[in-house]
Amino acid sequence: MARVALVTGGSRGIGAAISVALKDAGYQVAANYAGNDEAAAKFTADTGIKTYKWSVADYDACAAGIAAVEADLGPVDVLVNNAGITRDAMFHRMTREQWNEVIGTNLNGVFNMTHPLWTGMRDRKFGRVITISSINGQKGQMGQANYSASKAGDIGLTKALAQEGARAGITVNVIAPGYIGTDMVMAVPEKVRESIIAQIPVGRLGEPSEIARCVVFLASDEAGFITGSTISANGGQYFA
Repeated sequence: MARVALVTGGSRGIGAAISVALKDAGYQVAANYAGNDEAAAKFTADTGIKTYKWSVADYDACAAGIAAVEADLGPVDVLVNNAGITRDAMFHRMTREQWNEVIGTNLNGVFNMTHPLWTGMRDRKFGRVITISSINGQKGQMGQANYSASKAGDIGLTKALAQEGARAGITVNVIAPGYIGTDMVMAVPEKVRESIIAQIPVGRLGEPSEIARCVVFLASDEAGFITGSTISANGGQYFA
């Protein structure tokens, strides 16, 4: 029977590419989303991947959402923590709300999703937890103290959980993308995009499918000896 994969923020952008790549690799895939009903409905219509709506910032909602997924598809074997938000501001202007919203989704959300699944993975002696961090969680970025802190926290959490899960057959890894050609990045002014690309040694933005291929590998049996690692998929822009 095909393994079950759950992708948060899985109906748009990088998350959508991950969901589709996992389906193509033979997984039963559930895609979580937070708010865009129209995009989620279109994604399901286009791909056949069922979507489930809840906020990863809410622990009880995560537990209930996971229960719904497992009732439909069976126990979750692969968790991809992809959901993330930005609330950018220079630190002296950053509000507590901007800080808490980003930490709540990007860092607490990884706990909220992983914690309810951890015991089941331990009991079954298999699990894959893959978290999408960011180049800015590795190097920091002005105007993103909240985002950088959350994404750096994801890396620290991964390293700790990798040690706890190893003997139980659970691998826990991070992918830290650089600048990827999502709709959000492509919507910025052309001059801004050109300035970003100028900082990337390979001379282009990444493709969502390139991040998705990293996820498919880390989810596989062949990646069973890799845990606690961070894959820096950034075109050579930063070496961690």
